[in-house]
Amino acid sequence: MFDMQLPWWEFIVRGAIIYCVLLLMVRISGRRTVGQFRPFDLLVVMLLSESVSNSLSGSDESISGGLIVAATLIALNALVAEATARSGKLARMVDGTPVLLGRDGQIFHDARRSARVTEGDIQQALHEADCSLKDVQYIFLESDGSICILQKKPDPQASGS
Repeated sequence: MFDMQLPWWEFIVRGAIIYCVLLLMVRISGRRTVGQFRPFDLLVVMLLSESVSNSLSGSDESISGGLIVAATLIALNALVAEATARSGKLARMVDGTPVLLGRDGQIFHDARRSARVTEGDIQQALHEADCSLKDVQYIFLESDGSICILQKKPDPQASGS
């Protein structure tokens, strides 16, 4: 139960490699993968975890090996969080930056498509912001995958005062 089939350091190396590769894969897959899960997104996450589980443990089923891998992943996550909090450049590399999807009532369809955002996603964000497209000043896809709608400021001269 506690006897490991692999040396302890190999669990740390395996955990670090899998963590870094998955972080890169998730970053490349786009911010919509992270921001809002659809049923098929959840399925991908579940299959990812299953597909790398043997790579993490090297077929070792010991409690000690599992705890070493878990501690490695948690430590790496804390290390990345601390490093991104201290370095804006690293934060932009790991988290990304907001993408401008529209301005002044116009949707930038090329940017929308390259960010893998559907028109329905933008319509939903407009609805949630209680804003019509003609009243939009900016539409951003945030680094967390959410869509931010900034409305135009009311024109004080247009109110007739």
